[in-house]
Amino acid sequence: MRIRFLLLSLAAACAAVAQPLDLLITNGRVVDGSGNPWYNADVGIRGGAIVEIGKLSGRSAKRTIDARGQVVAPGFVDLMGGRSLPLLLDPDSAASKLRQGITTMFAGEGSSDAPHTDQTFPQEARRAGYNWRTYGEYFQVLEKRGIALNVVHNVGAAQIRRIVLGDEDRAPNAEELKRMQALVSQAMRDGAVGVSTALIYPPGTYAKTEELVALARAAGEYGGIYSTHMRNESSALLEAIAESIEIGEKAGVPVHIYHLKAAGQDNWPLMPKAIEAIRAARARGLDVTADIYPYIRNGLGLGSFLHPRHYARGSAPFLKTLDDPAVRERLRREVETTTDWENWYRHVGSDWDNVLIASAADKSYEGKSVAEVAKMRNADVWATFFDLVRNGRTSVNPKSMDEAQKHLAMRADFVSFCTDASPTNQAKATGAHPRAFGSFPRILAKYVREEQVVSLEEAIRKMTSLAANRVHVYDRGRIAVGQQADIVIFDPARIRDTADFTNPLGFPEHLPYVIVNGQVAVDDGRMTAVKAGRALRARR
Repeated sequence: MRIRFLLLSLAAACAAVAQPLDLLITNGRVVDGSGNPWYNADVGIRGGAIVEIGKLSGRSAKRTIDARGQVVAPGFVDLMGGRSLPLLLDPDSAASKLRQGITTMFAGEGSSDAPHTDQTFPQEARRAGYNWRTYGEYFQVLEKRGIALNVVHNVGAAQIRRIVLGDEDRAPNAEELKRMQALVSQAMRDGAVGVSTALIYPPGTYAKTEELVALARAAGEYGGIYSTHMRNESSALLEAIAESIEIGEKAGVPVHIYHLKAAGQDNWPLMPKAIEAIRAARARGLDVTADIYPYIRNGLGLGSFLHPRHYARGSAPFLKTLDDPAVRERLRREVETTTDWENWYRHVGSDWDNVLIASAADKSYEGKSVAEVAKMRNADVWATFFDLVRNGRTSVNPKSMDEAQKHLAMRADFVSFCTDASPTNQAKATGAHPRAFGSFPRILAKYVREEQVVSLEEAIRKMTSLAANRVHVYDRGRIAVGQQADIVIFDPARIRDTADFTNPLGFPEHLPYVIVNGQVAVDDGRMTAVKAGRALRARR
């Protein structure tokens, strides 16, 4: 019997070898995502999965890519990739992710692409003829239309709050909280990975710790995680980390901290303490991780420079009050003198020259500081600030961090990477944060090759297996037999980002191939028409 079994196994192995591969990558320097040193090998792909690794140059394949002199690594995982909706409404936006090697993005922060009601459903999706309500329905839409990269979804706590409470600054009553938990549970059953928060933006900022524990506990019943843009990333950074850890411990769920930072020059010394606080929580058994993006300027709406309590009855009614000069004067005094909130004006040294405009209704303002725009308009800088807030959705890039904290975070073994940006169409956008196009190549060029902050193998581990494990995507993130074939090929000596704050829409260079589920999405530096991405559901 044993001999028969061995013969059958040998016959099956021979049959598998006789089958042509769909894709063969030869002569590459494999950095497998585990953190192990690179090695030379060929990689064989069939049916969307990695089926062989070794000396395969004699194997038959439908297509062969010679990766001589280049690194073959798992596809990168963006742990804060914004919204997935652009992939549906504007498929060309996928290039901003794929061209930098991202094959899987984690979507959802305070808001999320589901669930929805008639009142919360995005107008741009309605105009395109869509009308989903649950994540189950949304995933079906994504799969029917087709997407170019993989997406993992959170359910946003602010999204849930807006459905049940609107934009009001109040706590839910018992019945409302049960309804909120039920919405989280439904999203989890549909395949969401966890619940997420953005606690500096209304209405998320109105949620108290107890409410967040209740929602995280609902996600935890389905194996979910709690991901958070914390309540404070500056002077109260340590208190915000403590709250995040408290939520994880009380709800019994893992915690992930988005784009960890210590904003504001006075607060930069807090970063070592923040890293140590997370390390201590891990030492006592709580699974806490974080991510960063590789820039010392962050990105947010200019309206966030005003206290969030002013938006408690909704943005539109509050913005109308900015027409009153007396209101403007009162708000200016508040911004200049108070610190009981995430005061970004103080974080940039009370200097409008440190606040670059990323996008505005008047495109001539983009790439210029608020101070420079004031000079262009021959207007007072505070009048310019209030006009920009009042007249539309102006986004900005404040200079709020330093390189030392980036280095410290990159060396922490539990920190991965993100773009903190949604998919962006280069041909249509006029402004953006350069992280939308250049984050991952920037890490490989600046922090690995040039500054040697971390090794190539460690950077790839953080971009791949560490991140994939965080979002429970265990069949991706490594070059190994049986893993799904999400693969990136790049030149480690020449890869570089081209996007900067003057020209933020530049694609990276020397990253010629990106493979998603075994299909070539970027071919010799050019996007293909392939839509091989999937809406990855959490396994229950």
